[in-house]
Amino acid sequence: MQPSENQHLMHGTTVLAIRHQNRIVIAGDGQVSLQNTVIKHKARKVRRIYNDKIIVGFAGATADALNLSERLEGKLERYNGNLTRSAVELARDWRTDKYLRRLEALMIAADKDKLFLLSGNGDVIEPDEGVIAIGSGALAAQAAAAALLRHTKLDIVELAQDAMKIAAGLCVFTNEYLTIEELNCNE
Repeated sequence: MQPSENQHLMHGTTVLAIRHQNRIVIAGDGQVSLQNTVIKHKARKVRRIYNDKIIVGFAGATADALNLSERLEGKLERYNGNLTRSAVELARDWRTDKYLRRLEALMIAADKDKLFLLSGNGDVIEPDEGVIAIGSGALAAQAAAAALLRHTKLDIVELAQDAMKIAAGLCVFTNEYLTIEELNCNE
């Protein structure tokens, strides 16, 4: 079974990434659902890897997402922390490997220079405006973050929190227990 073309609409989570004013924030909600039942409220879907220099967030099947996170970290080790090269190599493997093609997850990865969405379709997408989201509440979170960026002077962390609260108010598979990781691009 190949990943669907609408993978960004996966049920079960929302992860939002924002790059603004030399900072990157990735926020993920904590809800884990099994069909129509919430089975966990405070899952950690955003984490740091590769000596805390890269932040990843994932949506989809947890085991699949963790597998991809480990594979990305392996690529980062192989390519000396080059996120672009590592992301492209992971996406290539993900699309062509018989086992990996079956993984049902999406990933956002960021370092101080780059922000990418990675998918099993072979996508490595860098957003034009520095905002990207994945998961069932992605459209609401991304739209809210883009609007807040244009029309408020909120700190980037507050902006991410507000956008995620808006998504949680609209998406039944998203809650307000957030994990937020931040990188300062000047360091």
